[in-house]
Amino acid sequence: MDKTPHRWTFGDVRATVETSLFVSGGHMSNERLRSALVSAGVTQADLSEQIGVDPKTVERWISTGRVPHRTHRLKVAALLGDDEAFLWPSTKSDPRNLAASEAEFVTLYPNRGSVPIDVWEGLLERATDQVDLLAFAGSFFHDALPDFAEQLAAKARHGVRVRLLFGDPESPALELRGREEGIGDLLVSRCRLTWAYWMPFLQQPGIDARQHGSTLYASLFRFDDTVLANVHALGAPASHSPVLHLRKVAGGRLFTHYMSSFEKTWEAAVPAP
Repeated sequence: MDKTPHRWTFGDVRATVETSLFVSGGHMSNERLRSALVSAGVTQADLSEQIGVDPKTVERWISTGRVPHRTHRLKVAALLGDDEAFLWPSTKSDPRNLAASEAEFVTLYPNRGSVPIDVWEGLLERATDQVDLLAFAGSFFHDALPDFAEQLAAKARHGVRVRLLFGDPESPALELRGREEGIGDLLVSRCRLTWAYWMPFLQQPGIDARQHGSTLYASLFRFDDTVLANVHALGAPASHSPVLHLRKVAGGRLFTHYMSSFEKTWEAAVPAP
């Protein structure tokens, strides 16, 4: 008998994983949905009640991998705070989802400076639930909108959740970005200045601030269901790069795609001093 130890191949691993996901009858269970429920602290009974379906239907969604009707998928995704296409990957090519993503696109600004001041002011004024700001420095807020910090603080006092996520001046990511943009330590200096501007507001209830050392591929400015995504290009400052104006639409993926990036950066960040 050959006693040579079996060396696992990628095929072995894949077969093992796939076998573990199948239940009796040859159906694949939806482990993503199961995990999302656990993470959200939502039971199957809770889900069936809030979506308005029989508990056995929810069980089939999970145990047999049955894909719900689109209306139910959208409700579940919204309730769990997940992307519909993540919970049910087979729906990615659904023409209705593609149309919804296209509907999220409001407009394109060729650079950040071309975003009208009244757009920034209007988005902040209309925000009633959440404002999230992600950038290395974001010093343009204080340059172009002198009262922005005070107005944002007022929003926080009235119940709007505010998250500030700016760069850690000591992080290698800022030093590298400064070199890539050809501005040396200017970006680090601007980052320190940004934190100095925000310092008087950081202890106010409703405002949560963290420092990140991430490589940013886009600066993100979220006001409720609208996000301005300032994409980055190597060697160019963010102010010279395009801005996508997106508004969340049920079934669309663009808003969720960018905000998932915000959440990952937030989780890896540290509290501001």
